[in-house]
Amino acid sequence: MNTIRQLLALRGTDLWTIRPHDTVFEALRLMADKDVGALVVVEGHQIVGMISERDYARKVILLGRASTDTLVGEIMSTSVVTIHPDQTVEEALALMSTRRIRHLPVLDAGKLVTVISLDDVVRTIIYHQRQTIKFYEELELDR
Repeated sequence: MNTIRQLLALRGTDLWTIRPHDTVFEALRLMADKDVGALVVVEGHQIVGMISERDYARKVILLGRASTDTLVGEIMSTSVVTIHPDQTVEEALALMSTRRIRHLPVLDAGKLVTVISLDDVVRTIIYHQRQTIKFYEELELDR
């Protein structure tokens, strides 16, 4: 069983957030600078939403709005699904699949630790599958 905690031990816990009163342009710039597809929106220490590249495409560009005049709080998703570090990677994949989301904030003891992406989850599953295959190949060679 592979946990989110194990995933984070390999990947790290970098975290970038934005505030609801910041502009969408500022959010996009931060996402580009950090090479991430979504940010957690916080007010103080409270999670109030998520903003993703998808939110920008659907709620700004397609509606003819300007990212410099639109606030994050106007387009963020407010229904935020989270995960705990002791949950499994498989649980994360199931959550992402059923909720049709690509990013999950990780909360430990109610504190925001980081955000994992679908890419992180898939890479972890592939890594562990390769480790399992290698183990069985070596076991077979020892016979």
